[in-house]
Amino acid sequence: MARMKFLCDTERCIECNGCVTACKNEHQVPWGVNRRRVVTIDDGEPGERSISVACMHCSDAPCAAVCPVDCFYTTEEGVVLHDKDICIGCGYCFYACPFGAPQYPQSGLFGSRGKMDKCTFCAGGPEPDHSLEEVEKYGRNRLAEGKLPLCAEVCATKALLAGDGDKVADIYRERVTRREGRPNTWGWNTAYKD
Repeated sequence: MARMKFLCDTERCIECNGCVTACKNEHQVPWGVNRRRVVTIDDGEPGERSISVACMHCSDAPCAAVCPVDCFYTTEEGVVLHDKDICIGCGYCFYACPFGAPQYPQSGLFGSRGKMDKCTFCAGGPEPDHSLEEVEKYGRNRLAEGKLPLCAEVCATKALLAGDGDKVADIYRERVTRREGRPNTWGWNTAYKD
């Protein structure tokens, strides 16, 4: 079974926020929550890069590791989802996630925020596929329709890739090769000094 992954090519991202808007519109995401956001590094400086960030659907998800009620689960495709009926809104997942993916739909006092919300890779939730309950709680289940997440489909520059992790890696590898074999991604020179 394919393992679904996101990858954002920082050489192509133009910070248009089309992915953010598409996600909010497709899933009726509550005000104050962004399942996806665009982060700009070194804004206005030489070497500025933008990257579209959401839940990365980790193989060993830290959000799932800290959840006291085990509301997180991983699908056969490797998509990390959560069950809002089990979630108690404790906030542990929010602090454990390095990407800031879990968010709460309401601001206010701790405990009054309700159930957490996060990127579902357009895979819905634990309810039956395409049911009204699934759509209301988690948004549309595009994976069950044989489609990729809308955020990646609407990306004008095809910077945001989604799908089978092996195929996404192959696409990125080909792009890097065409760009003279070395990615100019942010942090490359720090991590891999010449």
